[in-house]
Amino acid sequence: MTSRSPGGPVRFPLLYARWTTQTFVHWRYPPGAVQALLPPGVAVEVYDGAAWVGFTPFVMAEVRPPGVPASRWATFPETNLRTYVRGPDGRAGVWFLDIEAGSSLTLAARAAAGVPYHWADLGVGRHGDTVVYAGSRRGGGPSYGLVVRPGEPLRPSEPDVWLTSRWRAYSHRLGLVWETPIRHEPWSLSSAAVEELRETLTAAVGLPAPGGEPLVHYSREVRDVRIGLPRPQQV
Repeated sequence: MTSRSPGGPVRFPLLYARWTTQTFVHWRYPPGAVQALLPPGVAVEVYDGAAWVGFTPFVMAEVRPPGVPASRWATFPETNLRTYVRGPDGRAGVWFLDIEAGSSLTLAARAAAGVPYHWADLGVGRHGDTVVYAGSRRGGGPSYGLVVRPGEPLRPSEPDVWLTSRWRAYSHRLGLVWETPIRHEPWSLSSAAVEELRETLTAAVGLPAPGGEPLVHYSREVRDVRIGLPRPQQV
């Protein structure tokens, strides 16, 4: 289980969800290449001399507002391309470079919070002891295919915790940086190996092609996800 403290609770959740069948594929990048994609007030965070970019396909399950019971209809695949930053207040968070979502409902989040959602045709399935992900943006554009083999449960190391234990997301809208609090139970991580990967998401956001072997993790499920209301930050 990852253990970095999330801080205080999300007292007024905007949405509840579960995250399932999640793979993290992380690459090292020169900090300057990532900083060039961020707005003023948001600084790329460096670990072991590098910025890190994560390619993370998963399933958003039972997404619902408060007071609405869980339902299968609000379950869909999602894939994000993310990096790790410090916001205007100096706190650690995640910055989404791109989000491909298998539901048109998420387009409202793009308008409301400035998060780069795109409607896409996505699939998550199993083939033997591998997990298979595939996606392509509607109307043409970036696509990907990933086959990963989950391994044994991990006792998370310091880098594992640094990459996965993030409790707020930053975005940019109307000339302001916004912070969205996120809380959930601790991650349960396993090792994983990539058997096949092709993707054009990194190129689409303006990054050079990933180099070197990625760091890969898998998580079967995270429950009790609570996403709070975005709030503006002073830059």
